[in-house]
Amino acid sequence: MAGFTIHHRNDIIASHYYKHMYKEPCMTSTLSGEAWMQEVLNGHPILCVNAFRMSPDLFAHLCKDLQSKYDFTSSDKITIEEKVGIFIYTLALGLSNRDVTERFQRSGDTVSRAFHDVLESVTGRSKGYKGLARDMIATIDRAFPYIPYHIFKDKRYMPYFKDCIGCIDGTHIAACIPVKEQLRYRGRKGIPTFNVMVVCDFNMCFTFLSVGREGSDHDTRVFLHSIETPSLNFPHPPEGRYYLVDKGYPDRKGYLVPYPKLRYHLEQFENEAPTNAQEAFNRSHSSLRSCIERSFGVLKKRWKILSRLPMFSVKMQ
Repeated sequence: MAGFTIHHRNDIIASHYYKHMYKEPCMTSTLSGEAWMQEVLNGHPILCVNAFRMSPDLFAHLCKDLQSKYDFTSSDKITIEEKVGIFIYTLALGLSNRDVTERFQRSGDTVSRAFHDVLESVTGRSKGYKGLARDMIATIDRAFPYIPYHIFKDKRYMPYFKDCIGCIDGTHIAACIPVKEQLRYRGRKGIPTFNVMVVCDFNMCFTFLSVGREGSDHDTRVFLHSIETPSLNFPHPPEGRYYLVDKGYPDRKGYLVPYPKLRYHLEQFENEAPTNAQEAFNRSHSSLRSCIERSFGVLKKRWKILSRLPMFSVKMQ
């Protein structure tokens, strides 16, 4: 009996040791994260586009800008390029920390720190300056001195929309919200979302973003908050110019809505041409404004994280 007890005790000790104290190495791939980065950046350009959604040259410029303009640095264990790679790879494929640690052969803590380091340089929130995103998502010239080429070259829009400078629309991004806070974030589809408002030019480039609004907020409320909050630095249309908006936004100077209670969306005109001038205007309005809908489609297809946000804090999301 004593022998059995001693044997049983030893089994328990051994089991506890292997379960709680013995750590078998798991990051044992011969291809380290840095080596994989070099393989992708120096290989066929499509490899870089698939992994990081950009060409190797653009990736190099991004790293250089973060370093020279936003004080982004490497650390003792990880280069600037690998940090940026971890960040972009996570956004592009919508991966969890565990998936990224396997790809880069780094610990979960290292991956998390690298992601947060790049995020801070992109947003600039904790360092007291604008950050890359706020500098990039902006209007080049707020005077809007030129007719957009997309309008100028197309007889469907010129000269009727020559004073138009862009489009405004909103989209809902699925959010990961604690259960007790989910009600106010529930959007039209009944799931927690962020209501994001965007200004887009006719090159399909975003020039303003309003993010973090709860999914239950009406588009009008998000719009008014965006244009009336000075700290958001909204690019207001100058005198005589305007943005295209849909019927969900208020009809006010500088923001051109379609005629109400008439056909508007392009698919509604597939089998029957416009029957009057107002419907003809609505069809052209919808056609020109479709650039922002295409931009949303490209954005969500390119960055998978927008379809499945990880368990980050609400602020980080």
